[in-house]
Amino acid sequence: MLTPELFTALAAFAFVSSITPGPNNLMLMASGTNFGFVRSIPHMLGVSIGFTLMIVLVGAGLAKVFEHYPMAHTVLKYASCAYLLWLAWKIATSAPPGAKAETEAKARPMTFVQAALFQWVNPKAWTMALTAVSAYTLPADPIVSLLVVAAVFGAINLPSTGSWTLLGAQLRRFLGDPVKLRVFNVTMAMILVATLYPVVFASH
Repeated sequence: MLTPELFTALAAFAFVSSITPGPNNLMLMASGTNFGFVRSIPHMLGVSIGFTLMIVLVGAGLAKVFEHYPMAHTVLKYASCAYLLWLAWKIATSAPPGAKAETEAKARPMTFVQAALFQWVNPKAWTMALTAVSAYTLPADPIVSLLVVAAVFGAINLPSTGSWTLLGAQLRRFLGDPVKLRVFNVTMAMILVATLYPVVFASH
């Protein structure tokens, strides 16, 4: 079993890594602003549950694939970057309030399944999962410790991501002007692109 000290360290790592800016939180903030908190709930649940499942699968041995096939990691990295660039474009060009009804009808928040699957192309999620599994699971008790790690992340991740969605929803009232909302969306898209810098230019 995890010692109290190790459990505390795990909880602190889960909180810091979950609450700090990253693709998930930036996209949830933008979703909260553009669609409101309630409509963004499936997106939030998809992030939290999808990432928790990701930790379990990574801990179960999926990370070994990268050790045997390094090219798979490179392919995933650049595919992730391309997908995030596309998402940034979608955020930047989101239709502001008052746009044509047809355009608004097409605009919708990310679904539960889309958000869950997104974790597999999210560079920050991979970093968090690999670090959590390697640092906090116990060789002497791998299954139980892995489940504890996943449970801690699941419990902390949801309120953390929810706080970003709520922040975005609160900003919604101040960004009623289409011009202000456009500036916000473009800014969020640029920050999302900026999160790719350490991924693309990593020295490994």
